[in-house]
Amino acid sequence: MTTAPLRLPGGPGISRAAGRSPAESAARRWEVQRSFDELGRPLRDLTFCVVDLETTGGSAEGGSMITEIGAVKVRGGEVLGEFQTLVNPHTQIPPFIAVLTGITNSMVSVAPPIESVLPAFLEFAAGSVLVAHNAPFDVGFLQWFAARQGISWPAFDVLDTAKIARRVITRDDAPNCKLSSLARAFHASTTPNHRALSDARATVDVLHGLMERLGGLGVHTIEELSTFSAKVSTAQRRKRHLAEGLPHAPGVYLFRDEQSRVLYVGTSRDLRTRVRSYFTASETRSRMGEMVAIAESVSGIECATPLEAEVRELRLIAEHKPKYNRRSRFPEKVHYLKLTREPWPRLSLVRRVADDGADYVGPFASKKAAEKCLAALHDTFPVRQCSQRIGRDPSGSPCVLAEMSRCLSPCDGSVDQTTYAAVVRQLRDNLLRRPDDVVELITRRMALLAEDERFEEAGVHRDRLAAFVRAASRTQRLTALTRIPHLVAARREDDRSTGSAPRGQWAVHVVRHGRLAAAGVIPPGADAHRFVADLVASGETVRGGPGPAPAATAEETEKILRWLEAPGLRLIEVDGEWSCPVGGATRHLALHDEVNHSRLDLVPFDERRDLPVASRPAR
Repeated sequence: MTTAPLRLPGGPGISRAAGRSPAESAARRWEVQRSFDELGRPLRDLTFCVVDLETTGGSAEGGSMITEIGAVKVRGGEVLGEFQTLVNPHTQIPPFIAVLTGITNSMVSVAPPIESVLPAFLEFAAGSVLVAHNAPFDVGFLQWFAARQGISWPAFDVLDTAKIARRVITRDDAPNCKLSSLARAFHASTTPNHRALSDARATVDVLHGLMERLGGLGVHTIEELSTFSAKVSTAQRRKRHLAEGLPHAPGVYLFRDEQSRVLYVGTSRDLRTRVRSYFTASETRSRMGEMVAIAESVSGIECATPLEAEVRELRLIAEHKPKYNRRSRFPEKVHYLKLTREPWPRLSLVRRVADDGADYVGPFASKKAAEKCLAALHDTFPVRQCSQRIGRDPSGSPCVLAEMSRCLSPCDGSVDQTTYAAVVRQLRDNLLRRPDDVVELITRRMALLAEDERFEEAGVHRDRLAAFVRAASRTQRLTALTRIPHLVAARREDDRSTGSAPRGQWAVHVVRHGRLAAAGVIPPGADAHRFVADLVASGETVRGGPGPAPAATAEETEKILRWLEAPGLRLIEVDGEWSCPVGGATRHLALHDEVNHSRLDLVPFDERRDLPVASRPAR
C-alpha cells in the first residue's frame, strides 16, 4: 500500500517543519532530547483516588440509587486519606441488595443524600486519578448524579483495575478478574465484602500488585499504561498475510496450526478485517497472542447473515473443541432437572433428556446451578426426595425429612395419591407456567432472615431463587420456540448488521424446532416469494424430540430467539403457536439481572454460561 505525501497550505509536499520560528525549533529539539520519564507522568508520582460504590441496582438511568461511597487516596504506595459515608437513597433497598451488602433501610434512613455527599467526594478526589474495579459502573453513577445536580464533571483520568487485570493476569494467576479473585491473588490486606470502603481498600492492594506487574513489562507512566494494549510482537505482525485471502463478508474463521488442528474459531461481519486485527494493535488478549504465534493458516466460511455465522461458530466449536476458545466447547456437558412420571413423582438431576413423557427444566451449564434450583423447589414443595421406586400401595417407613415436615411421606402411606398429585401439579405449574409460589415463599423467607441480620443464610436462598428463576425462564423461552416445527422470518437489515449486504435488503431465516435450517438475503430485484420458497425447500430437515432443546444446543436456540425478538421482524410462516406464558418466569428476571449488572460476586465463574450474555457480571 502506498500513501501520498502530506500536503499543507504553501505548496505541494511542504514539510511540517517549514515556517517554524527559532523558538519553536528549539522546543522541538528539547522534545526529542527528553528522557523517557519526561515523556509522560510517572505512575509513582501520581495521586490515585480509588473509589467503590454500593447501589440499589445496576443502572442510574433506570432509577437505581447510591447507598454508600468509599474511597482511598494513595500516592507512592502511601495512604493519604480515606472517605466513607452511607447515602440516603430515598427509596427502598431491594432485599437482594440488602442481603448482598448488609446495608438495610434503617441504616441509610438518617444518612445524608447524594446531593450533599457528591460535592464532598469530588473535593476529596480533586487532582487525582480515579481508580475503580469496573470503572464504567462506579464512574458512570457519579457522572450521572453530577449531571443531575448541574455539577461540571472534572477532567479525571480514569483507570479500571478490571480492564488492566485482563491484560496482564493469566488463568494461572487467578481463575478470573473479579475483585475477590484478584485480592486473593495479590494477598490483599482487606477482603472484599461488598461494602464500599472495604472494597476500595482491597482495590488499592490490587492496583499496587498490577503496577508491580506492569513495571516488569516496561510500563512506568500513565501514558504508557493507556497504550499498553497496543504492544504487538514483530512475529505477530509478520503473519498479517494470513488474512489476505479472506473476503470482506460475514462468516466464520478458523485458525489452524501446522498440523491443521483448529486452534480457535471466531465470527465476524467482515472476515478479512477481523482476522487482520489479530496481527495489529486491535488485539489485546494475551492468550490470542499465544494462539497467533503458533497459527500457520486461517480459513474462512462465508455466511449469508451474521446469525448464520454465529450458529456455524457454535457448531464448529462443539465439533473441534479448539484449545483457545473458552466458551461453548462442551455443549454436551449439561444437566437437567426432571419431574418424573411415576405413581409418586419426584425431582431428579439428570444428564440426558429421555423420551419418557417426563417434564424437564434446563439445561444447566453446571451441576451447582442445577442443585440450587432443585433446592429452591424442595424448599417450596414437600415432594419426596428419595430415589427408590414406590408402588401404588407403599408400606415403608418415614425418613428424617418426613419427621421434619419437609416431605409428604408417601413411602409409609401418610398421604393419598390425590393429595400428592395436587402438589405435583402445582410444582409443574411453577416450572412451566407461573413461578409465583416459589418466588413468593423464598422472597418472604429472605426478607425475614435479612431483618434478623442472618445475611449468609438469606444469601443461600437468594442464590437458589436466582437459579430457579433463570432456569424456569430459560426453559419456557426455549420450549416456546422448539415446539414449533417450522418458522420462517425476515427482517430488513442495513449493511452494519449483514456485513456485505447492501442497505435495505431482507435477511431471511428458516427455523425448525429451534434449529437454524436455512439462511439467506433476498437479492435486489428478486421475486421475494420465490426466493423464500426456494430457501424453505433447501432447508435442513429437522426432527423434534423431548426436552427444551431437542434439535440444537440451547445456546444456538437462544441466539435465534434474540434475532427473532429484535425490532422490525416479519413472520412469514409459522406452523403452530409461538407464545410464552403471560405470568412466566421471565418477568421476574429484571431484579436478578440488576444485581448481576452491579458487578457483584453473585455467580461463581463456572456457572456464568447459565446467564444471558448481557447480564454476566464483570467482577
